[in-house]
Amino acid sequence: MPFVPGRRAVLALLAVFALSGARPASAQETRPVLVFAAASLQTALNGIAAEWQKETGKRATFSYAASSALARQMEQGAPADLFASADLEWMDWVQQRNLIRPGSRQTLLANTLVLIAPASLATDLKIQPGFPLAAAIGDSRLATGDPRAVPVGRYAQAALTALGVWNEVQPRIAGADNVRAALALVARGEARFGIVYATDARTEARVKVVDTFPAGSHPPVLYPFALTASSAHPDAGAFMTYLRSPAAIRIFEAEGFSIVRD
Repeated sequence: MPFVPGRRAVLALLAVFALSGARPASAQETRPVLVFAAASLQTALNGIAAEWQKETGKRATFSYAASSALARQMEQGAPADLFASADLEWMDWVQQRNLIRPGSRQTLLANTLVLIAPASLATDLKIQPGFPLAAAIGDSRLATGDPRAVPVGRYAQAALTALGVWNEVQPRIAGADNVRAALALVARGEARFGIVYATDARTEARVKVVDTFPAGSHPPVLYPFALTASSAHPDAGAFMTYLRSPAAIRIFEAEGFSIVRD
């Protein structure tokens, strides 16, 4: 069953954004473009928005969370101008509900799935079929996204299943609300291992990459972007276009993302 964000969180978002959806076009022009984006995009998109503002004087702001939570918020009426998902399934989900603008969907980025540990942990664990991950975890935890809904958790489950270790590892899973929350559990030493994206691991000095999951062990980690059906912001399309610009590509690549070429 898909993860459903707390009612209180959704109502809070609706309260914050309700006026923006009712404003005329002239008022829309004065507010920033609002992007609902997967948590793993935070560092890159913040940098891109800063460059866009320098070049154009226009602003973008972000709500970062798990793709599942953002999709559910959109379904319940929280307004956004763009949606950036960390997997294809949640973009399919909003598209099936007519929540994105027809023809605007583009898959822009790809990422890599990695096993991480606290930087101080001595381990020579290597990812391979049947590898002793459960024994290495011991009485601690493996942090990743909630496999019921959060994309990184679903990728993690797929990879561990393909490698034949999911059943023994599942009881030790600490399912976080998003990938950055899973990263934080490992950084604080509250989980001995974690499964996150390579781009997130590089943002945290307190963790190290133990190994990289084989690409064939899980579905490709892809990031589709789309304009929302409800947006009337005149700059939303311009920001979407800017995400393909040389300046944006440099930032994405500097953060470790791969660019999906047409």
